[in-house]
Amino acid sequence: MDQAVMWVEQDNKLKRSFEFEDFREAFAFMSRVAEVAEQMNHHPWWSNVYNKVDIELSTHDAGNTITEKDQQLAEAIDTIYDDFDDL
Repeated sequence: MDQAVMWVEQDNKLKRSFEFEDFREAFAFMSRVAEVAEQMNHHPWWSNVYNKVDIELSTHDAGNTITEKDQQLAEAIDTIYDDFDDL
């Protein structure tokens, strides 16, 4: 998995794409992110096609801008993604 790609600030959002071995691994990643997002009560916009997951983060309550909540969730998502390298 390509660790060189990081979050990009664009259109008042943090954006990043993630690629996996297959759909099952992508879905497992999304499930783990969903658990963390629910605990944080901060939910991403995302899409998934086969082995690719695209995520966008912004805070609706703050006028759809990037806040500390987004930074924290991005870090948590990166940690989850890093764990997939160890599988």
